[in-house]
Amino acid sequence: MNETEKSSTETVAEPIAVIGLSCRLPGAPDPGGFWELLRRAEHGITEVPEGRWGPEADTVTDPGARRGGFLDHVDRFDAAFFSVSPREAAMMDPQQRLALELAWEALESACLAPASLDGSRTGVFLGAISGDYATLVHRAGHEAITRHTMAGLQRGLIANRISYHLGLRGPSMAVDAAQASSLVAVHLACESIRAGESDIALAGGVHLNLAPLSALAAARFGGLSPDGRSYTFDERANGFVRGEGGGLVLLKPLTRALADGDHIHCLIRGSAVNNDGTTDGLTRPDAAAQEDVVRRAWARAGVDPATAGYVELHGTGTRVGDPIEAAALGAALGRARPTGHPLLVGSAKTNVGHLEGAAGIVGLLKTVLSVGKGEIPASLNFARPNPGIPLPELNLGVPTHLTPWPRSHGPRRAGVSSFGMGGTNCHVVVEEAPVAEREASVSGEAPGSVLPFVVSARSRG
Repeated sequence: MNETEKSSTETVAEPIAVIGLSCRLPGAPDPGGFWELLRRAEHGITEVPEGRWGPEADTVTDPGARRGGFLDHVDRFDAAFFSVSPREAAMMDPQQRLALELAWEALESACLAPASLDGSRTGVFLGAISGDYATLVHRAGHEAITRHTMAGLQRGLIANRISYHLGLRGPSMAVDAAQASSLVAVHLACESIRAGESDIALAGGVHLNLAPLSALAAARFGGLSPDGRSYTFDERANGFVRGEGGGLVLLKPLTRALADGDHIHCLIRGSAVNNDGTTDGLTRPDAAAQEDVVRRAWARAGVDPATAGYVELHGTGTRVGDPIEAAALGAALGRARPTGHPLLVGSAKTNVGHLEGAAGIVGLLKTVLSVGKGEIPASLNFARPNPGIPLPELNLGVPTHLTPWPRSHGPRRAGVSSFGMGGTNCHVVVEEAPVAEREASVSGEAPGSVLPFVVSARSRG
């Protein structure tokens, strides 16, 4: 039995509804801001902010390491809002703080009172791979260590802190699958819901670039673009630019979301995870494995791969990785489409940089927004294709301007890919919300009706 035949035997997965969104990205403080950044074909890449790396900043001279997508004020946190003491907050990895804020915002976006989840089987699955804050704390010596240090720097607590604060009783875990971590976290969350472990789940990832040595390590590995840009699928591809931030989605079984009258942003129809196994090198990707994970995800979704209108690439903009990803995608999806109707592909890494452990959730959020809006944003920095990527032969195309979603007779569908440097591959199939939900969201209230404007706060002040 070959791989294609194997994938055709996959059990069709139960659709999972995305009912809440949150993100904090370079140049985009929330999902609405992210969509505006995308549709205007802009980016959030800058020089490293003054003061971010302290006195060590001058020791990093590599121009690619000094550019990236950065958040403002990562040192700020409303500790009292989350009932955290000032001393404990000072020792918390800012990734824990960011995850708490994103979780709260995702619940708000779903019109769900956080207190209503106390004691519920709500799962938390967070991709996180960096430990820059631990590096900074440990470098400060013995005097910097307090009774809050162990919990503040423990990576698993990035997820557990959310469960603790909200009283959630479902599975709670940080996921480290290298750069595939946050999309694997979404996959695990969906599987947890389908298995009955979680009634609903928060899933996504966070990533902050706080120590200059991590940028230097990426540069010396050879992964960074010397000019601080990601030229995904372009002939100028020379590496990626780092980004930071994070995002979360709130997930719920479709049947329950419909029964509860939730606003549904889109559906996750299916997903799959695998690994490259043995290749020519530990960090060298494998086209056959990537093709297999895409085929398996669409088989689990139970829909025709030819109906894919767009795929959000892993798309790092590297000379080796881009042609391998293109070959795999062309074989799995591009050639399933009619000749002359290429599958459109792009990468949000050209807008906000590569968020490493949180890269997959960025791609998923971009795709959720695109599917809902019926528009595909431009993939930046694309002029001429990489000579190793024969786009017409693979039946792939890269949009260079805001493009209406390709016409089809069914719902809009897309794929999202995220690959880890150690060979872990994940692909997720996204579909627009059911027709009844879309019509309800468009129709809104009757003209002239009075609606309340509700404001809430932690205190009267």
